[in-house]
Amino acid sequence: MLELRNVTAGYGSQTVLRDVDLVVPDHSVVALLGPNGAGKTTLLRVASGLVRPTAGRLILDGQDATGWPSHRLAAAGVCHVPEGRGIFRALSVRDNIRLQANPALDLEPVRAVAEAFPRLGERLDQRAGTMSGGEQQMLALAHAYVAGSNTVLLDEVSMGLAPKIIDEIFDYLRRLAEKGAALLLVEQYVGRALELADFVYILNKGRVQFVGEAGELGEEQILASYLGVEAS
Repeated sequence: MLELRNVTAGYGSQTVLRDVDLVVPDHSVVALLGPNGAGKTTLLRVASGLVRPTAGRLILDGQDATGWPSHRLAAAGVCHVPEGRGIFRALSVRDNIRLQANPALDLEPVRAVAEAFPRLGERLDQRAGTMSGGEQQMLALAHAYVAGSNTVLLDEVSMGLAPKIIDEIFDYLRRLAEKGAALLLVEQYVGRALELADFVYILNKGRVQFVGEAGELGEEQILASYLGVEAS
């Protein structure tokens, strides 16, 4: 379980998150919604160790992980798939997969990814940076699978992709959740996120505005949060 407790964080003198509490339970999908500039990406960076909070704590499986570097959190099972496709563009698809894989897992990573994403299986010797945006995003998502991550942080993984590719990616995320991974999902397509999510947080101006089960969230609350007004 991943928790942020009373977290305040930002960059230099700029505070982005203010007293944020958030919980990602084991074996669950949490959607993190909110308008541009709300602090969603910063929250994921705190959760993955890329940004250290100025106040509050990061708790991972009951341990205080505040201040842990990103590589230590990754070794503990936290995988961050950032906006913009976190891949090694100059390397082949095959080499990207091998670098991402956890050698302790009893699986053949290249075969496993090819089964999850047949399109990547057809491009194993292709340089990753020459693939389409959707294929690069699939390769970035494959990291969570072959690393054996327990908690996966996903930042706008559907951004700029064709509808057919988005369908494939959400099918993959559903399978990843069914395998037991906990997902924290920042997503522009609110409806798609809510279909997948067990719990929802809405972030606005660096503060949590709503938290609850996905079925509790109405259209009026969503609209109000994105417009930055109070729901009636």
